[in-house]
Amino acid sequence: MTIAKPADPGPAVNTTGSGSEEGDTTLLAVTNLQTSFAIGRDEFRAVDGVSFTIDRGQVVGLVGESGSGKSVTALSLLRLVPRPGRIVGGSAYFDGIDLVSCSEPTMRKIRGRRIGMIFQDPQTALNPMLSVGVLITEGLRTHFDVGKREAFNQAVDLLRQVHISDPERIIKSYPHELSGGMKQRVMVAIAVSCQPDLMLADEPTTALDVTVQAQILELLAETADATDAAMMLITHDLAVIAGYTSKTVVMFAGKVVEMGPTRDVFYTPRHPYTAELLRSTPRLDRLGSSRGIQAAGGSEDADRASAGCRYASRCQFAEAQCSEKDPPLEPCGDGHEVACWVKPVLDLT
Repeated sequence: MTIAKPADPGPAVNTTGSGSEEGDTTLLAVTNLQTSFAIGRDEFRAVDGVSFTIDRGQVVGLVGESGSGKSVTALSLLRLVPRPGRIVGGSAYFDGIDLVSCSEPTMRKIRGRRIGMIFQDPQTALNPMLSVGVLITEGLRTHFDVGKREAFNQAVDLLRQVHISDPERIIKSYPHELSGGMKQRVMVAIAVSCQPDLMLADEPTTALDVTVQAQILELLAETADATDAAMMLITHDLAVIAGYTSKTVVMFAGKVVEMGPTRDVFYTPRHPYTAELLRSTPRLDRLGSSRGIQAAGGSEDADRASAGCRYASRCQFAEAQCSEKDPPLEPCGDGHEVACWVKPVLDLT
């Protein structure tokens, strides 16, 4: 698959901070990111001290149950958190630019151009008042010196490359006229139209049938490979993470509880919550053996209010210190980190 290359926009935007040092492979470095939502006089910390890195060209998986903070983390990186949410701390350095503190004009140059996002629900993410052609060409015309006709031709080519048949007709259509799979492909076309350095894919296969899911995932993999883009893939589907990522970040109740090479996280998990996620995934070689995540003894609100490990009330390995002090992320192998005082050796059988 060959992605059409827009006209050269000139040097990459880097108006705040210094660029990455020569030889440094890190594209994004998130440190202690915190995002809160005001609820009356209280605050709900949806993202609470999240830290991770993404290298250039790397595909990183972000997993966790609903409400763990995955989507808010992605939205925070682009400063698109809806009110009453706001980023209250931390940093996210993207190629030398702190996405948290840089100016809004700088962010507008980064959104779409250098960081593309595939939103979780294309039904609500695509403006129903705009045609597919306008939705795709908007980014091209904003970030590149291209005319209306040239942008239109590139949009048609993009639709063809995301395997939409009859792109000349579809480009004149409106979102409500498209199927779920076609909307998702349009979202991919928009996200890759400016050849971003990083793609944030938030549940890109939600509500799609299995065949279309596979097509979308292969399309994303092909696109990232063709443009040498890094990608953060957010999904509940651990099979997708296993098949498409090299690094996995596991979140629970707003925090990162484990991360490392995908193979290590899947075969030798060190956090009990990661093990429960893996056990909850159906396996053909163990029909009937999968089970849901054990939630007895705690609720999400109680987990977040805990002074210690947020998983302690659900954990069969919990000790006294687990309820008293929050464990930091610590190395437990080559590039493998876990936030757990016990760090049990877990049997997934």
